[in-house]
Amino acid sequence: MITQPLLLKITTLIYFSILFQSTPIFANCTCEPQDKDHQKTKHEALAYKLVAIASILCASALGIVIPILLNNFKSLQNDYSSLNFLIKAFAAGVILATGFIHILPDAFQSLTNPCLNSEIFGSFPFAGFVSMMFAIFTLMMESFATGYHRRAELRKAQPVNIGDGEENDGIHTHGYGQGHEHISHGPHILLERTNSSSLIRHRLISQILELGILVHSVIIGISLGTTENPKTIKPLIIALSFHQFFEGMGLGGCISQAKYRARTIAIMVLFFTLTTPSGIAIGMMISKGYNEQSWAALIVQGVLNSASAGILIYMALVDLLAKDFMDPNLHSSFKLQILANVSLVLGASCMSLLAKWGGT
Repeated sequence: MITQPLLLKITTLIYFSILFQSTPIFANCTCEPQDKDHQKTKHEALAYKLVAIASILCASALGIVIPILLNNFKSLQNDYSSLNFLIKAFAAGVILATGFIHILPDAFQSLTNPCLNSEIFGSFPFAGFVSMMFAIFTLMMESFATGYHRRAELRKAQPVNIGDGEENDGIHTHGYGQGHEHISHGPHILLERTNSSSLIRHRLISQILELGILVHSVIIGISLGTTENPKTIKPLIIALSFHQFFEGMGLGGCISQAKYRARTIAIMVLFFTLTTPSGIAIGMMISKGYNEQSWAALIVQGVLNSASAGILIYMALVDLLAKDFMDPNLHSSFKLQILANVSLVLGASCMSLLAKWGGT
């Protein structure tokens, strides 16, 4: 299917961004790297970074695994179960807040930094523009991919002509000595097409969503890894642990709906779980030569954050919220509707609250 090629593209993009940010970057800009006065606390900072790696690793794994495990229980396998609606609404709120509150402001901050040319970057909102373009690009990619697979299904499942007894609403055959035989393949084929299209859509959503999350996870990991101030790292440990836990719940819910094989699920879980800790480790290795205030680092971070924000905002509003909140199964129960809205607001509020301490 499309899983392995897209996962390969995810890997390429993540390590491409790491390559740009890992290169020791120096600039003529007068802005200096932060935390130069904290050289004496390097050992303390290193200890906190190791704690951060362990904490974020566990929180990420726990967050993404919980929805996948819950979906395996027989009582929760129905896509329209009440608990599934609430989990998905909470996850959508988390992802929406991640895009609006955590990522997009960072992108604006990077691309409006005084170290950049004010005549170019100060006269146009590049962060908003890149975010908008990637939201449009995500829509186009999802539309073309879905259309391609749907056309492929139609070509494979053409109606079969069986003699003159065929009817449009079902296929009737009158064989010699066999009496009257009724074969209703039409509705069955239509159901298979619908289920297949829905499955393809869920898989596409989970892959694009993971792409947007992983790009941001690399950036925040490198940022934490290059920080040498223990007072800055301490609150980030708790904030980023909850940040990754909630993001993992959102991604895990989408992966569970995609009904992947166990091997593919394991790959996607590992990608998400290891990305931020790997970013921290890379940041620790390049901290001596890395200047996050240089023009190259600011542009790369700003563009990648803008792209990630556009992808996540589109996915949360269009693919997660619009589909579920317009579902007749949700509308049939006023109580479930109220709970779903509360769950959505709760997810967005929890993730937004983390911005007060996390700064990510």
